[in-house]
Amino acid sequence: MPPTVELLFWAGCPSHPRALSELRAAMDELGLDPGSIGLREMVTDEDAASTGFTGSPTILVDGRDVVDAGVDPVLLACRVYRLRDGRSSPVPDPEDLRDALSAALTRGEPNR
Repeated sequence: MPPTVELLFWAGCPSHPRALSELRAAMDELGLDPGSIGLREMVTDEDAASTGFTGSPTILVDGRDVVDAGVDPVLLACRVYRLRDGRSSPVPDPEDLRDALSAALTRGEPNR
């Protein structure tokens, strides 16, 4: 069963189109339908609070953040990610995307 994938974003942050592009590429590489990505715009503080939104963009695979936000506050803001090589980025590391999607595929396999 394919995972449920959502991209949560705040329009005030310009990095969500890049995140969507990289997420689509990762899904395509793994044989998943990039057209199945759900997009949800966070407009109010209440939206952020109800979803645990820790900044834009946030990518959820089967309801799990692809990168643990730790103790980041819930708010409408741009999110900063740490890439595997230590640099900062406005989007998750592509390897983190692939790992989260692969893990969801494994969880969804029968008899696992």
